[in-house]
Amino acid sequence: MRRWFGVGAGALLLIAVLGSSAVASGTSGANRGHVLTVVERATTDAVIDLGDPGDSIGDLLMFGNDVYDKSNTKIVGRDEGSCGRTNPGLAWECSWTTILAGGSLTVQGPFYDDLRVSRLAITGGTGAYWNARGEMLLKTRDDLGSEFDFEFHIIR
Repeated sequence: MRRWFGVGAGALLLIAVLGSSAVASGTSGANRGHVLTVVERATTDAVIDLGDPGDSIGDLLMFGNDVYDKSNTKIVGRDEGSCGRTNPGLAWECSWTTILAGGSLTVQGPFYDDLRVSRLAITGGTGAYWNARGEMLLKTRDDLGSEFDFEFHIIR
């Protein structure tokens, strides 16, 4: 994820992306399934200012970043996606695919400017993640909004 400040509006913009393969797994309790945790470093995020100048409904955020293992040391995949500004100063609606060695996972849901935990729906997957469903928790790793933990709670 990456924090952005809207031109003229000074509004905080953030982006999230997803995780990787072959990292920490475990069980998070009943009905939670397999847990896959990875780290995303936002380095390519680009905001496209559409509509009214500054932070406004309809602005776009595009990205394609590397994702790392849970220890944040080894690249294990990449992500690519976009977010549309739906509530200026509050939230984006995002959709992206995380591409991993064994397949890919796709998610959709909100990302909040105030860095609270976001819950996104896992809408599908390919390869080792075929028929995946569940949720992905997006958690900030730093006050800059440049690195995030992604917890995929995968149910098959």
